[in-house]
Amino acid sequence: MDRTDELHELIREKEKNICQIVAYKNNRKVYTDCWNDYQENDCVHIMSATKSVIALLIGIAIDRGQIESVEDKVLKYFPEYKVKRGEKTIYDITIKHLLTMRAPYKCKGDPWTKVCISENWTNTSLDLLGGRKGLTDEFNYQTVCLHILSGILYKATGMLTVDYANEYLFEPLGIQKHVNYTAKSAEEHKAFTIEKTPKGNVWFADPQGLGTPGYGLCMSAEDMARIGLLCLNKGRYEEKRIVSSKWIEEMTRPRHVDSKYFRGMDYGYLWWIIDREKQIYAAIGNSGNVIYVNPEKNIVIAVASYFKPTVFDRVDFIQKYIEPLI
Repeated sequence: MDRTDELHELIREKEKNICQIVAYKNNRKVYTDCWNDYQENDCVHIMSATKSVIALLIGIAIDRGQIESVEDKVLKYFPEYKVKRGEKTIYDITIKHLLTMRAPYKCKGDPWTKVCISENWTNTSLDLLGGRKGLTDEFNYQTVCLHILSGILYKATGMLTVDYANEYLFEPLGIQKHVNYTAKSAEEHKAFTIEKTPKGNVWFADPQGLGTPGYGLCMSAEDMARIGLLCLNKGRYEEKRIVSSKWIEEMTRPRHVDSKYFRGMDYGYLWWIIDREKQIYAAIGNSGNVIYVNPEKNIVIAVASYFKPTVFDRVDFIQKYIEPLI
């Protein structure tokens, strides 16, 4: 039994929710495998790794002049929005606050029910933005209220999230065109999140058709790896410039996270910084969905997994077993 066979068996026995792995070294695919009856082109819900894709879309919009800057005030894009009485902090919140998870909210945790049963997820998220503490620069990890970013992208470009991603990111990377998926009930929403069967090329969307930026994107490990290659190559893919190198550098610049809950990692613009010195970074989603980028070794590793809550050690697994193999 060679090392790849040993790894296959190890994953089958110990990491039972992994469905696909794809690895590239020096821009060449050097490893690929599947488990749990998944095929290479099947998609999984990549959970919070979706956030890192939205960061790329915001960068593309800035490159194209559709968004002026990360320093733009959020309310610049919602002139019709009526600020709640007594709310002052919201006026100073910028796109950068959202990208770095430094935006304050008038809620503890993610207000899933409040946002997802509303008619307009962007406006409901705006209602929760701000608060009496003001701008504290505290790291405040949010998922559902990040929907504001999809609202900004739509206001800036006039395009739905999935359409913008298809034209300016997915199709240039050779990723199959995605379509919106909307849930008709809370039960259907939950099922989308926790079902273990393969998914199509879809992006979960709100009633207005705006893709959820905090979760909801479905991809194969190959798709995820291409996102990683784009970042590894500073915004280029197969000689095509898709996003500026300036944005990749800014997006992956480490910012300290003062919290005991995030395994000592730093944060960029919706990307986790695994190792500040070696400049290793990753898109990380619940269930152990990871796009791992190691510029020092010129390696990209993508792991796609079906739903299994509280998988916190997938990056450790990548570094211990997959990276040495390739």
